[in-house]
Amino acid sequence: ELRSRVAALRPRLRREGFSDIALAGEAFALVREAASRTIGLRHFDVQLVGGWAMLRGMLAEMETGEGKTLTATLTAATAALAGRAVHIITVNDYLAERDAEWMRPAYETLGLSVGCVRQGMKPDARRAAYGCDVTYCSNKEIAFDYLRDRMVLGGKPRAIAMKIDALGGGGTKRRLLLRGLQFAIVDEADSVLVDEARTPLILSAEAKHGQEELVHRQALSLAKQLAEADYKVVSSAIELTENGKRKLEQLAQSLSGIWRGPRRREQLVRQGLTALHRFHRDKHYLVREGKVVIIDEHTGRLMPDRSWEQGLHQLIEIKEECEVTGRRDTLARISYQRFFRRYVHLSGMTGTASEVAAELWAVYRLRVAKIATHKPMRRARNPDQVYGRSEMKWTAVIASIEAHRAAGRPVLVGTRSVGASEQLAALLDAAQLPYRLLNARQDQHEAEIVAQAGAPGCITVATNMAGRGTDIKLAPGVAQSGGLHVIATELNDSGRIDRQLFGRCARQGDPGSCEAILAIEEDLVKSFFPFAEARFRHMRRLPASLGKIVFRIAQWRAEHEHSRARRELLDLDDYLGDVLAFSGRGE
Repeated sequence: ELRSRVAALRPRLRREGFSDIALAGEAFALVREAASRTIGLRHFDVQLVGGWAMLRGMLAEMETGEGKTLTATLTAATAALAGRAVHIITVNDYLAERDAEWMRPAYETLGLSVGCVRQGMKPDARRAAYGCDVTYCSNKEIAFDYLRDRMVLGGKPRAIAMKIDALGGGGTKRRLLLRGLQFAIVDEADSVLVDEARTPLILSAEAKHGQEELVHRQALSLAKQLAEADYKVVSSAIELTENGKRKLEQLAQSLSGIWRGPRRREQLVRQGLTALHRFHRDKHYLVREGKVVIIDEHTGRLMPDRSWEQGLHQLIEIKEECEVTGRRDTLARISYQRFFRRYVHLSGMTGTASEVAAELWAVYRLRVAKIATHKPMRRARNPDQVYGRSEMKWTAVIASIEAHRAAGRPVLVGTRSVGASEQLAALLDAAQLPYRLLNARQDQHEAEIVAQAGAPGCITVATNMAGRGTDIKLAPGVAQSGGLHVIATELNDSGRIDRQLFGRCARQGDPGSCEAILAIEEDLVKSFFPFAEARFRHMRRLPASLGKIVFRIAQWRAEHEHSRARRELLDLDDYLGDVLAFSGRGE
């Protein structure tokens, strides 16, 4: 009977669309019934409101723990029944695969097929996944697949040629991965559309080595001979001082060829200095099986098939004494702003969007709809503790962990890097406290670690891998002890990311608490408020109000800098689009 109702609704949705609230309401009712029968979850009223907001092309801001994964099924199934190719886009492969398998029974009851695109899949498997009614994927995978399709099309759309080609056997169409950019639901939309949107996506191919490895080795050698007074950091980039340029000219006198030109010489050495001083092992990358593997700063996950451009990756490989890979030539590039604006229907959901609502409207024409919580929030935020030195901070972190563990509460400790998580792990070992460690080295055990993180007295140390989309379910009796306690040991560049970490506790009406235990001598303050770092690092502990002001100013400056970088990237992308369109190359 349910399937017959769906069969009757499909042609009406295809003819009339889903703008009619009565028609959408009937589709929502069918989806809710299917979810209730198959996965045992029935949508709450606030989830129906969130689903309707996304169906209307808005970004639904729902508090962490309010069931955004389930909410998305309402919008996705309704759009799929109307004949749209639906992409549910999230921040990493783990969440895409988890959500696809979790929600698959509900979709299939409605007669809809579900696909999932993951890193490492072959083209035929990707094509099959995108051919499903609803496809789950990460933002990076779908954007690069789009660029690959543009390469097949010669960098420009050929709608009429593709239709003729399809009539004649469809050779080009069979080589394409996507069915177009029709309907997108972006999960954790502020991370995908804002935080990650300051870096362009570049599709590249390995070029011939030539003499480049020798040049990169020479650049790194010259960079090591420069002192701190020979360069300075300007807007997160390294610039040579006038004395540094003169010193470099003297050092390069014995070299020939490319080292004779000042501009190229200085650019290569700036990259060398960046590799030496701005990119750190176990923070920005891991060395695994003799290869440099990038760690995504936003998700804390490994990106084995990605590399830095302009020789930076090769310089870091030389620094770490790894096998040097070939330089890569750019084949195609696009920014997230330009990519997501190409969807016919763009919508999204997240727990933290209000702070960037103006940018989301200006760039993507996405309005933010704030959705009420299903149950009253019971999260307690303890006052921040700000110390001058890191040693004092870690002592306070261990003391807080011991206190909450003794009360029978699980504790989640968030760190920003693999190195910091392993440093804390060593301190917990010394204190003889059992723990589970979740970082890029343990990514294969993620599901198991998260499943146990809500047990009484369980200590979980995690990087940003546990910061978004992770649902830590409390074991029986834990709520009576106060629920999960979350500790942030370092603040991120954006307060929204910190709110995501704190959002792992006190979900769906459960109790929980959170606190930040910080040190002034950490990267955020060093990079964006160096005066405060130099002035207060010798204090044992800062007054709570002063510490709060220092970190608020540092985060404001960081967010302002990142916003400027996103604007510049969008302007550059628009400019390149105009130039390439004039030349006939498209992307």
